[in-house]
This record gives sequence, structure tokens and C-alpha cells, in this order.
Amino acid sequence: MSLYGGLKAALRHFVRSWISEVKERAVRINVLSSGAIDTLSLRTALDRASGEENVEREVKRMGQGNPLGRLGAPREIGKAVVFLSSDASSFVTGIELSSTVAWPKPASPVRT
Repeated sequence: MSLYGGLKAALRHFVRSWISEVKERAVRINVLSSGAIDTLSLRTALDRASGEENVEREVKRMGQGNPLGRLGAPREIGKAVVFLSSDASSFVTGIELSSTVAWPKPASPVRT
């Protein structure tokens, strides 16, 4: 896990460096860090690791570690990719969009 975490940190650092290098080309670079996504490949890996009869239990267990209490769906990550690729994010660069961070609750509701 420490190697994985170190590689993710290095990637974030590279992105912050690369945005300075490509700014004249009007290129935006962002990082999308998803947690575990409920995909066929994940379920296949869980099947191999813990047996077919335990896949649903493991998917549920993994989801409980997420602030939303479930795994993400491929379509949800796809929507984040569409946003980062669209004009709606034209002033967004050098960020890490994380789908698994537990944010602290605000002291009071935010009203717009």
C-alpha cells in the first residue's frame, strides 16, 4: 500500500509541474482519483481472491470504507471525466478530483 500511495503522490506532483510546462499550449491536466469502482474486473479479482460465494460480501465491505457507504459506479466516474473534459471546467487545471475523500461537515449549511 505504501508504494501505491507514493506513486499517487508522485503523480499529483508531476501534474502540478506539468501544468506550468504546458500552459502556453492551453492544455489542462488534472488527476481523477477514484476509489474502488464496482466493475467486472473488480468482481473477478474478488472471486479469485475470496471465492464466488464471497464476492457480494466483499463488495459491500469495501463500500463501507467509503464515506458514501458504497462503491462507485463506472458511470459516476465517467461523468467526472466528462466534466473535466468539457468547457464547464475550462478554468480547472492542476487539481485532484477525488471521489473517496471524507470531507468534514460544515459548521452550518451553505446557502446559495
